[in-house]
Amino acid sequence: MLKQRIITALVLAPLALGAILFLPVDGFQLCMALIIGLGAWEWANLMSISNKLGKAAYTLLMVAACAGLAFYVPVAAIWYQGQLNSLYLGILAASALWWGISLLMILAYPKYTSGWRNSLWLRGLFGICTLLPTWVAVVALRTELYDVEPLFGASLIFYVLGIVWAADIGAFFSGVKFGRHKLRPNVSPGKTLEGLAGGVAASLAIIGFAAMHYQVNASMIWTHLAIGIITVGVSALGDLNESMFKRCVGCKDSGTLLPGHGGILDRIDSLTAALPVFTLCHVLWMT
Repeated sequence: MLKQRIITALVLAPLALGAILFLPVDGFQLCMALIIGLGAWEWANLMSISNKLGKAAYTLLMVAACAGLAFYVPVAAIWYQGQLNSLYLGILAASALWWGISLLMILAYPKYTSGWRNSLWLRGLFGICTLLPTWVAVVALRTELYDVEPLFGASLIFYVLGIVWAADIGAFFSGVKFGRHKLRPNVSPGKTLEGLAGGVAASLAIIGFAAMHYQVNASMIWTHLAIGIITVGVSALGDLNESMFKRCVGCKDSGTLLPGHGGILDRIDSLTAALPVFTLCHVLWMT
């Protein structure tokens, strides 16, 4: 299993790096839409859809939504005079609302679940609320200041990836060593408060360095630190959210697309919350 995980990571890491750094924006949008489509295929499992036709329909719906946004909001219109397109901003704001609702669902689980557990349409809507804003967020970040500094947006994406991955690693080792108090045992028995604290601590070095690098105004450094900590905190919510839906259908992994890792959703669950929330905070407080 470990060998499979290492081989898969060694293959995927340069592909992700190349896509973020070297794909033109149109190609990047398409690539991200395909990844979201793979996530939608797996989300269909969390909706208890077992037939391939149903999975394909849900996948096509998600990819079509990404394509529709790309067509309706051309690349040149995503950012105008330093302001994010109002439709994209609205989707990110709706995403923040969804993650607030998800938090309440996680805190209440397994109580009050019958209303959505037995509804295919609601679970499908939850998938849209989880995946579509992720595409919006990563495209918005990649295109920021693209005409001035083509790699500026890429650096923001790497920043979010860095702090989320650091938090995941810190949470794992801190949880193994010090974990005593379960975070939400009904949702994810392995997650602990000590692990969460360790994840935040592990990411602080990256957050602090980035705050000093991106900001020369001392007052904005604190804003940058706050956004980073919020992003790390909400990334744990993305993980718990997927765990909750997997527990509802009784599966360990969202899929088998990545040998040794499970599914696409198992790798990006933290990012589905972290990217939209970070992007919204960045747009509202930093631009």
